[in-house]
Amino acid sequence: MPDRRYKQLVDRLAADIREGRLRPGTRLPTHRDLAAREGLALVTATRVYAELQVMGLVSGETGRGTFVKEPLPRAQVNDLAAWSADTVDLSFNYPSLPDQTDLFRAALRQLAAAGDLESMLRYQPHGGREHERATVAHHLASRGLKATAETTLLVSGAQHGLTTTAMALLEPGDVVAVDALTYPGFKLAAETNHLELAPIPAAGSGPDLDALATLCKRRRVRAVYAMPTLHNPLGWVMSATRRRELVAIARRHGLMLIEDAAYAFLAQAAPPPLASLAPEITVYVSSLSKSVSTGLRVGFIHAPAEWIPKLERMIRATTWNTPATMTAIACGWIEDGTVAMLEAEKRRDAAVRQDIAGRVLGDLKRVGHPASYFLWLPLAQEVRADAIAMALSRERISVSTAHPFSASAHVPHAIRLALGSVSLSTLERSLGTVARVIADQTY
Repeated sequence: MPDRRYKQLVDRLAADIREGRLRPGTRLPTHRDLAAREGLALVTATRVYAELQVMGLVSGETGRGTFVKEPLPRAQVNDLAAWSADTVDLSFNYPSLPDQTDLFRAALRQLAAAGDLESMLRYQPHGGREHERATVAHHLASRGLKATAETTLLVSGAQHGLTTTAMALLEPGDVVAVDALTYPGFKLAAETNHLELAPIPAAGSGPDLDALATLCKRRRVRAVYAMPTLHNPLGWVMSATRRRELVAIARRHGLMLIEDAAYAFLAQAAPPPLASLAPEITVYVSSLSKSVSTGLRVGFIHAPAEWIPKLERMIRATTWNTPATMTAIACGWIEDGTVAMLEAEKRRDAAVRQDIAGRVLGDLKRVGHPASYFLWLPLAQEVRADAIAMALSRERISVSTAHPFSASAHVPHAIRLALGSVSLSTLERSLGTVARVIADQTY
């Protein structure tokens, strides 16, 4: 089929879906039936459906067929939605405690009374001032890292840290192994920097390391992106044994490890970080966004000393330096124990929210951690995640489907609930609605 006719068919089907002539849930002809009806080669029919799937208009379900999708709520189109004030946001976490505003007000007063305000009006060192890097390094020691000021850099949140790492230490076309369900922010960083993501399936509480080893024998893998302590979205904490196995694979195949520890503060008594087991090949990235405040935008990178100059240069290229006001407040809170206090309170808060979810959601299958701010709900085979998300959006509740988290062509039918952004009473009421909507669509 000439390319022009193939495109016309894609455009025609896309228009039928967008204009409602093919309604959500409609089962489309099989690849073979479409090929026969349109006079196409089977491979071309498959290509048509593949393009519609990339456009987000259909979903292919193994053993069931190809279905027209519900138009996704705005949160699924963009990584961060602009929801109206009356929408309950269970799609994005910005956990906050009641007294944080007062803490911030007091910190600003204290900063205003300090003697060296003038220095904050000038450019700062790209990786942070020496004493601030030392403060953060001391903070990282509480997480089991042997960090120093020389191996620690300040960045504008963990997302900036991941993007900086991808840009500074990887090349376009490099293959990075990731969990089949992974953090959407790293997917975005990879896309921006033209990296190829190779999905690794899950195997219990961690990635399938046999699959990773097999991949490394077949492909020239450059790095592994991992969340060993409180995985987002599945909530696992990898065992010490599996961490050592991952490190052994990385050393055997010459891989870089990128360890994302944004939620690690929630898991107490976790095994040592990868960066403590393999400091010579690991970049450790975290922040104070979830443990303190999403608006503070202070994150940190710990990396081998020989990689620091490249990382520092990329910080200069992307943001020059983290704003001095924010780093001064963050480091002050690290030094006076405020960060440790907030982390402890948020662990308790997250556990309360998980208890509410367990009680309200009842027998619904759940995957998560007892002290995390999110929950993964795999759906029954006959229930479509996009339909659930759309039904909940009509109830003024936003949730995430698996689509933003999926690193492979196979997107499971599941929803992710962010538990940390609303009051406890609103959370309980909203989860009741989630349970009802899922039950209504289960048959």
